[in-house]
Amino acid sequence: MTIAEEKQAQRTAGRAARKALAAPQRAAANAALCRRVLELDAYRAAHTLLLYAAFGGEADLAAVAAEAVRQGKTVAYPVCGEGFTLIAAVPGGWAVGQYGIHAPVLERSALLQPEQLDLVLVPCTAFDADCRRVGMGKGYYDRYLPRCTKAAKIGIALEVQRVAHAAVDEHDQ
Repeated sequence: MTIAEEKQAQRTAGRAARKALAAPQRAAANAALCRRVLELDAYRAAHTLLLYAAFGGEADLAAVAAEAVRQGKTVAYPVCGEGFTLIAAVPGGWAVGQYGIHAPVLERSALLQPEQLDLVLVPCTAFDADCRRVGMGKGYYDRYLPRCTKAAKIGIALEVQRVAHAAVDEHDQ
């Protein structure tokens, strides 16, 4: 099996595993994950965060976002742009964006440069114990993360998405 085939298999399995969680299990897993994020030194030290709006059963960081706002932190969300680029936007309004994902309306949002971010929480479809991640396959974060020169970067997924060895290429972040 090629790396590309392995990645696709891991994406499919990871999405299926997270969607298969019953509502009580999902709620408990999301609550535990958010508690863990809020305990991290990287979170505590961060003033400017890039989160994501959960989609398709992804780990939901809404509790992290709410606590960050309560603490006076700046919370931005990614907007998919042309050429598989990401833009970090502090929402001034929301819309359904590319791929059906809720995203800030750029014209009503404050835009942040990647080097302004202190913490980036990145969704995963699969991950392993060595901190390798498999994303959705378009490479948005793989292109964006190297530009986040001051940020701690943390992959976010539910335990059911763990694999023994994440299929990655050299360019994967």
